[in-house]
Amino acid sequence: MTQNSPPLVLPPGLSRAMATLQDKDRRRLDDAVTRLHTVNGRLWDTEDRVRGALLSAAQVADCKREIDQLNAERNALAERADEILGSLADAGRADAPLHTETLASVVDRLSVLTLRIWHGERAAARDELARRRVPALHGQREELCAALDALVCDVAAGRRRLPVPARFKLYGRAGNAPAQIKPSRRLRRVLAFGGLSECGKSTSAEFVQRTCGAQRLKIGFLLRQAAHREGLADPYALSARRQAELLLGELNRFADGHVDTKLFTIESVHDDASIAELKQLMGDKLQTVYLDASFAVRVERSGTSAQAVAAKDEIKMSRGAHQVAALADHVIDNTSSIVALRAHLRRIAAPPTATALRVATPYGLGLPAAVASATADFTDAVRAYGPGVRLVALTGSPGEGNWIAGWSDLDLLVVAEHEAIGQVHEALEQYRTALNGAASLGPTLVTPGELTARRLTPRLEFVLHQLQQGSPVLHTAPGFELPTSSRDELAFAAVREVPQVILTMRRLRADAGPATLRQLYKHLVLACRLLLREHNQWESGPDRILTAASCMPGLSVVSVPSLAEVSSAWRDGDAELVLKPVCAAVDQLLSWYAAQLAA
Repeated sequence: MTQNSPPLVLPPGLSRAMATLQDKDRRRLDDAVTRLHTVNGRLWDTEDRVRGALLSAAQVADCKREIDQLNAERNALAERADEILGSLADAGRADAPLHTETLASVVDRLSVLTLRIWHGERAAARDELARRRVPALHGQREELCAALDALVCDVAAGRRRLPVPARFKLYGRAGNAPAQIKPSRRLRRVLAFGGLSECGKSTSAEFVQRTCGAQRLKIGFLLRQAAHREGLADPYALSARRQAELLLGELNRFADGHVDTKLFTIESVHDDASIAELKQLMGDKLQTVYLDASFAVRVERSGTSAQAVAAKDEIKMSRGAHQVAALADHVIDNTSSIVALRAHLRRIAAPPTATALRVATPYGLGLPAAVASATADFTDAVRAYGPGVRLVALTGSPGEGNWIAGWSDLDLLVVAEHEAIGQVHEALEQYRTALNGAASLGPTLVTPGELTARRLTPRLEFVLHQLQQGSPVLHTAPGFELPTSSRDELAFAAVREVPQVILTMRRLRADAGPATLRQLYKHLVLACRLLLREHNQWESGPDRILTAASCMPGLSVVSVPSLAEVSSAWRDGDAELVLKPVCAAVDQLLSWYAAQLAA
């Protein structure tokens, strides 16, 4: 609606009747009437604009399309209002005289009359005829308000009946009236970035694209695509609702054409009205992110003058860019570090999910009695610290149920608030003392913030995935949620981790000897496990992993003694017996890996 145009003030009788409605119906009615008045304002403006003498034929056609769309929306809103207003009628008087129009039709006339008065008063300063008409228009409004209140009273008392509210309007060819557009089932999630100039919209969208695999799109591009498809010269001249429908239509097309894409980003949100309409169409599938930063910070980041940034701000603010903050699902203060910004974005783009974690005791993990007892004491100790410790789990071989005494490590994961880490350190010292050399302890301490911000190593991502798939935990705080790691994400994580594992394995191979057998064998298994993930193969257990690796393209059979043989030789001090075949397998894998990368 035109800037500063008047609100629609309903007559007191109707307002009192509306107050008797249930809260839900009253909110729906208020929304329908408010939007009806807004649409009437847009219609007035568009009909004024189409009369411009300098408009091209294409612009006139655009205005006509907009008028048709607004009229269709006007009728739909009036029908919606009548559905609720009809509940005010006394349905028991079927013989009551029938009124000529519905209550919403009268409200619609009141809306148009309110706009006519406002425009007349604006024109009165320069037009004598308009000035003379203003008192008569006010008189018409008073009469219409009185008539509407009387009609409401008669309808509620059963003295009048209302006609059927359906208008049965047809726009376009018969049978070709557009249905309300809905999000495609393949359009799963959209992040819309808004904010003023140099606030970080593009930086944020690029980060989400790189880390979450999002499809990155610009709102301007989507509208231009839609305009070309619909034969529109200027989509920005359309109503906010119509722009939102065009945007959703293009998003649906992209989602249907990219079925594996789970997340889309759109930028830049400069129009609060159209993004509000898009939110109504998409619901929670659309999350609006407003990036806020002070003018001084934005000027410093821009590398240009303050005047240049201010000029761009003025254009954006004229479209309502600054008002997007009030509608946004997330507002980020982007004056801090890039670390803080990325942490916010990861929480929004990949929120944690409620997972029913499987809690077990150390005595059910196949551990020796002394090790299980020490582990139980440690778990009890950190549990006593309260909600500061969120999760405790043994990962690796204990979690997979294939612990081997004298060979396997105790890989411990503790998720705790930073303030509780000192207490966890004390408990770990007591844990090591209680183990008395029975096992090597390898703790990983991580904060909940690191998890939700996805500041994770590839190995930690895989551990979290295992926990979500049912690997046991020793303790979890009520309501604790883990970030979700899909298999696709783990495969990408494997790509990042393989180079480090290969470099370490190559170093261990250069120093190969009985003392390094255990590390060399474990890195051989880990490298094969990661390479299999790249081939979308998911195996567990060293023997099965090495057997499956032999089936990778171009790699001949990897002949390695079984885990039982290797671990037994290690524990018995006979590492030389298995060192040679393990080294041969490592050489074979390293040669294959070098050949693959040189191809």
